[in-house]
Amino acid sequence: MSTRAHCLCPDGPSASGGLSRRTLLRGLATAGALGGVMTAVDGFNAQFAFAAAPAAYTGDVLVVLSLRGGFDGLNAVVPIGDPGYLEARPTIGIQERSLLPAGGIFGLHPALKPLQKFWSAGTFGAVHAVGQDNPTRSHFQAMQELERAAPGSSLRTGWLDRTLGSRARGTIFQASQVGSNDVPLALAGPTPELALGSVDSFKIAGAWNTAERNRWTKALTAMNAGAPPAVGLPAKATLSATGTTAALAAKKYTPANGAVYPKDSALGKALRDVARMIKADVGLQVACVDEGDWDMHADMGAADNGWMHDHLNDLALSLAAFATDLGNRFQKVTVVTLSEFGRRVGENGSGGVDHGHGNAVLLLGGGVNGGQVHGRWPGLSEADLVDGDLAGTTDYRTILGEILQKRCGAGSLSQIFPGLPGSAPLGLVKAA
Repeated sequence: MSTRAHCLCPDGPSASGGLSRRTLLRGLATAGALGGVMTAVDGFNAQFAFAAAPAAYTGDVLVVLSLRGGFDGLNAVVPIGDPGYLEARPTIGIQERSLLPAGGIFGLHPALKPLQKFWSAGTFGAVHAVGQDNPTRSHFQAMQELERAAPGSSLRTGWLDRTLGSRARGTIFQASQVGSNDVPLALAGPTPELALGSVDSFKIAGAWNTAERNRWTKALTAMNAGAPPAVGLPAKATLSATGTTAALAAKKYTPANGAVYPKDSALGKALRDVARMIKADVGLQVACVDEGDWDMHADMGAADNGWMHDHLNDLALSLAAFATDLGNRFQKVTVVTLSEFGRRVGENGSGGVDHGHGNAVLLLGGGVNGGQVHGRWPGLSEADLVDGDLAGTTDYRTILGEILQKRCGAGSLSQIFPGLPGSAPLGLVKAA
């Protein structure tokens, strides 16, 4: 039995097993119907049609890596020069001798060593003391607000949906959740998105070879020929997507440039597929990837072993392989990590840390101004904390807004992040 103490807060989605329309659609796909091309707005699920022709998008592929459960930024990007750090974490704090140098008062957890060469090259960096308006320690509520990114408004869409809605419509792969069939709330809204567990598994169930896939495609095309556009066009688009993934799956994929993804890593497999899609020019603009199990209330471990070390090392190995695999394509890719909240500054009695507020965001990409920790450090003295938490001195939307404007061709942010106060750019990324 695992000794990890996971959070049992009853604030997540219902686990009653009720059948939602999205669950029904996925069941049909498993039974031999089409894979879903779906959007969601606060639980209402609908299908929409994709435009057939790709848009002339020339910005970066934005990879949003959600570290779900509450990433402990303080033990990842360690403020070792702040005396309050080891005072608050006498047992689980990482000693300076173990840290990778990160400049100023900061050091990186040693498990991030696979990314050290990118830090030195200036393509991997961090922002610390990042937070959001109206912080909460509820996983579900915090992630919902993070992905909606419109505090104080009545908007029900997600920030990525609003971003994509401001552009000309792209290909069916324009916005893809990779590695999971659970579409994040950031993509909720009228702009369609694609969810695929993997490139190889995204296919018509029951079509075990080319002949069967052609037979199913012909039958489903005929079945939907006279259907209303709201049904027929998504079916046509999904068939087109399965045709593309079947062609990709037919070719054995070998990562380039000696890249080695960590074995048996769900994150590594997902990022490998993202790299595969980018290099295949399927029209990917936004890729969402999830990694869970960051809710470390107990038994975080030491600098060289344990829960936190192993998770950070998997993260670092996966991202390093992804960047290496991309080769020159890395110049037009930006990865940003997000988590619903950080952890408390002080350790608890179980060798872990409970839900907190201020956090670290990691950035990786050819246009990143890395090799440094950005943001205003508020300090860890008791007077500087907010109810025992690291203060959030940088709104996470400011980070996303700078990436969208400088790397992804966005104009005004008023429709994407309504109510976001104007502020000077932090200099996180270079202008494309």
